[in-house]
Amino acid sequence: MAQISLDRLTGLIAFARAASLGSYTAAARAVGVSPSAVSKSVQRLEVHLGLKLFSRTTRSLTLTPEGRDLHQRALRLIQEAEAIEQAAVAARSEPAGMLKVTVPLPIGVHIVAPALPRFRERYPKLSVDLRLGDQFVDLIGEGVDVAIRVGDLKDSRLISRQLAPHSICAFAAPGYLARRGAPQRPEDLTKHECVNFRFQSSGQAFRWPFMRGERPLEFIPDAGIVTDNSDAVAAVIAAGGGIGITPSFVAAPYVRRGELVPLLSEFLRPRSSIMALWPESRRGSPNVKVFIAHLADVFASPTPWDAAVMQFADPS
Repeated sequence: MAQISLDRLTGLIAFARAASLGSYTAAARAVGVSPSAVSKSVQRLEVHLGLKLFSRTTRSLTLTPEGRDLHQRALRLIQEAEAIEQAAVAARSEPAGMLKVTVPLPIGVHIVAPALPRFRERYPKLSVDLRLGDQFVDLIGEGVDVAIRVGDLKDSRLISRQLAPHSICAFAAPGYLARRGAPQRPEDLTKHECVNFRFQSSGQAFRWPFMRGERPLEFIPDAGIVTDNSDAVAAVIAAGGGIGITPSFVAAPYVRRGELVPLLSEFLRPRSSIMALWPESRRGSPNVKVFIAHLADVFASPTPWDAAVMQFADPS
């Protein structure tokens, strides 16, 4: 029986990751090697097979027709290899090894990262590779174990669990309110300085989502300052820049220190949830099981950040 060499197997893995992720750089990050190592592995594979697998430009990789066919076969190879690895992980009596987790930047900084030392105290043989960013991540293609995202993302290959409501509220600094007064209803915001958030992924400004009874009232404020980072929104309004909407987990430390005051809380309701997602192939993984259980404690209801905001919310 013909045997595949280790070099060719490495080339197939590098090719499959690069094809799934669209670049040698992303593939290198997924497998933990340099981009040049991925590029050379793919080139050696092309020479061995006598096929051109990619049409290359300075900006992207595009699969050739031959590459598309081989990609599907290489993916099945990787999925089988991961199934073997996960079976071995599931057979272990205690969590160990590396857990890859991807989280949006603000949730990672404010919630997940501070909770990791306690997690590792309990499971010292389990290391965590925490990746922060809002960009789309192919969990299966990049070998990610757990993702935390806002909203219920539909993917039949993923298992999901709701962690907590994604609560938002309007806030302003006490000094600003002393000068300008507090709005009593959403319509009053037209008389105020506003600070708004812009989504990095789309470039679109955030629509402020209020409710008047059962009727939604959404609008983009006439903002003097717009930023694409929720921490920056909180920093601007804490400095007296006006009224802004930001997640409660970002604003809670400011609220506890008396630097921000919640506003119009009765008109704002959670419109989405913070979710944990993991591939079906990780269902039996003890690493994933203990991390999901840890997240359930971290996001226990009511969350401390929501409790802090509601404690100081305006009663009107």
